[in-house]
Amino acid sequence: MATLLHLDSSALPQGSASRDVTALFRKTWEEQHPEGTVVYRDLAANPLPHITATALSVGSVDPAEFTAEQRAAHDLRVELAEELERADAVLIGTPMYNFTIPSSLKAWLDQVIIMGRTAGEKPSAAGTPVTVVASRGGSYAPGTPRESFEFVTNYLEKVLTGMLGLEVDFIVPELTLAATVPAMAELVGKSEASRAKANEEAAAKAKALVARLAG
Repeated sequence: MATLLHLDSSALPQGSASRDVTALFRKTWEEQHPEGTVVYRDLAANPLPHITATALSVGSVDPAEFTAEQRAAHDLRVELAEELERADAVLIGTPMYNFTIPSSLKAWLDQVIIMGRTAGEKPSAAGTPVTVVASRGGSYAPGTPRESFEFVTNYLEKVLTGMLGLEVDFIVPELTLAATVPAMAELVGKSEASRAKANEEAAAKAKALVARLAG
């Protein structure tokens, strides 16, 4: 049985493009693989603590000498690392906030990246396929005026592949604010087309991953 680790980070519990697309991906995954397991973390509703000096220092302390604070910090990082290591595939939903990822997702990354374990010369989850649904209110595609402001896919590609050794694929629903921002009214058609494409990609990628893991 394959395990899917599903992370959502949008602050919006409803009306979130990234959540809608990850939900479709997960629904397709579960329909194709009903005997599988899904481990879900809503990083916005149940945020992880940001990394602290205590969490960063526990690697150099003998576990037998841990304080209660050090033990808690250590155990959380181990729990998150084990979730990633047990996953056969990972699904991440992230909107663009101020040109980059939500701090809730950054907190997960900072906690789960452990040098000598999940990161380093031999990352413990290396090769695990990751699908990232990266929504944004406008467009930051190549050739657009704000292309250079794109710090979501650029950053995540580097950290997920370069540090964790994961195999990353992106789904990018864009122009999600077109229906609610008057100045973007002429882009509603493109927004709807982008969402439809994202949904199609989510369903197709979920099916392909299930087939790949079953093979």
